[in-house]
Amino acid sequence: MAQVVLCEVNNCTYWGSGNKCSAEAIYVVSSKGKQASNSEETDCKTFEPDA
Repeated sequence: MAQVVLCEVNNCTYWGSGNKCSAEAIYVVSSKGKQASNSEETDCKTFEPDA
């Protein structure tokens, strides 16, 4: 499993210095059903906006 998850969405609660995600788990889904053909067809459900 990946040790480092990078994220450029700096208004997410889990965003950290160096574009590192600090969430304990990452939940990614396909916007096209159960399979995706490319990264544009996926969404990060872990995202939570900063308060």
